[in-house]
Amino acid sequence: MRPDELKLQEAGGVASPAAVDASGTDTVRTLLPGATVGVLGGGQLGRMMALAGSAMGYRFVALDPALDAPSGQVTPQITAAYNDRDAARELARRADVITYEFENVDAGVAALLTEESYVPQGSALLYTTQHRLREKAAIEAAGVPVAPYRKVDSLAELKVAAAELGLPCVLKTATGGYDGKGQAVIRQEEELEEAFRQVAPGEAIPELVLEKFVAFKCEISVVAARSASGEVKSFPPAENIHVNNILHLSIVPARVSEEIQRRACELAETLIDGLNAVGLLAVEMFVTEDGQLFVNELAPRPHNSGHYTMDACVTSQFEQHVRAICNLPLGDTTLLTPVVMVNVLGQHLDGAIKATCTQDEKDNKLGVVPKLHIYGKTESKTGRKMGHINLLCKDTGDGLSWVEQSKLWRN
Repeated sequence: MRPDELKLQEAGGVASPAAVDASGTDTVRTLLPGATVGVLGGGQLGRMMALAGSAMGYRFVALDPALDAPSGQVTPQITAAYNDRDAARELARRADVITYEFENVDAGVAALLTEESYVPQGSALLYTTQHRLREKAAIEAAGVPVAPYRKVDSLAELKVAAAELGLPCVLKTATGGYDGKGQAVIRQEEELEEAFRQVAPGEAIPELVLEKFVAFKCEISVVAARSASGEVKSFPPAENIHVNNILHLSIVPARVSEEIQRRACELAETLIDGLNAVGLLAVEMFVTEDGQLFVNELAPRPHNSGHYTMDACVTSQFEQHVRAICNLPLGDTTLLTPVVMVNVLGQHLDGAIKATCTQDEKDNKLGVVPKLHIYGKTESKTGRKMGHINLLCKDTGDGLSWVEQSKLWRN
C-alpha cells in the first residue's frame, strides 16, 4: 500500500482506483467521512462549508491570516499569510484533500499545493478565473456567449474600444476587484478619462478590459457542481438584485420563464463540464428583453447567490461542494420552497438580529419564515457582508414584502 493510500485509509477515506495516471498516482480519489478537508481561506464561505461538512463527519482545517477568522471559530486554523509556503505545506500535511473558498489564491502557493497534496480543483481553473480576459476567452471557447469586450492597455486604447463597442460600457481591471471595486461605468464620452484614472490610478497601468453594457432585463446566476469523477448537477437559477454593486437580494425561483431557467442551467453545466472543473462553479448571466443569455462572470467556489440553498433545497451548495471534491454522489438539488435571500451588511446587523430573533407580526401575516445566518466577523463595517437571511415563503412576493416592511435596507 502506498503512503497516500495509507493516509487516506487511516483518515477514513478510500483512494479510488477509477483513474490512475502513467506515474501511478491517483487522479481521482474518493474520500469518505472521517477524512480531513483543508480550506485555503477562513472567511464565511469556508465557515459554512465546514459546518455542512462536519455534519457529514468530515474534519476541517483552514489557513487564514486573521487571528479570529470566521472559519477558525468552528474548525482548527493555521494562522499565516496566504503566500506563506511553510504554512501551505502544514496545511497539506494535515489535510487529505484541499479546496479554496476564494479564487485570488497566490499562484505559487496553488502550484505548491497541487504538487504536495491532493487538490481536485487543480490550479488551471484558478489561473483562468483570476483574469477576466482569460475567463472570457475560456467561456467563448466553450461555445457560451459573453457580452462584447475589448482588451485595454492605455487611455488611447480605451477611447478606441469605447468607439467600437459603443456607450455605455464598463471598465474593469483584468485581475482582482469584487463588489464593484476595480471598475467604473462609462455612460458618456466625457467620462472616459475620469474612469481610466479611477480604475488605473497609478503610474503602472494594470491590464484592463472594457465590456459593453448589456441592456438586460435582469441578472440571474446558476451554481453548478461537478464531482471529481464527472457527475454534474446544477441548482435552480437565482434572480439577483444589486445595490451599490453589492448583492442585495437573490430571488428563487427567478422571475423568468421556465425555458430561460432551463437554458441557464444548461449553459452552467456546459461550462463546468467544458472547463473540467471540480467542486462548484457559479455562473452569473444577463437576461435580455428578448430572452438572450450572456455570461458575465464565473466564480469557482460557493457563491453568495447560492446561499438560499442552505434552507430551501434538499442539498445546500456547501454540502454539494464537499461531496464534489470528495467524489461522493452529488446531492439532490430540488427546491423545496420559494425563497428570498437578503444580505445583511454591517449597517443592518443589529436590526437583522432583532427582526429575526423576536416575535414579529409580519412573519405570521406574510407566512414568511426567516432563517438568520451570521458569519462571525469580528468587525462590523458599513457595506461589509456580515450575514444573510433566507426568507422561506409560499410566494417570493411575500418574501420581498418582508424585506420592504422591515425597513432595514433603507439606510
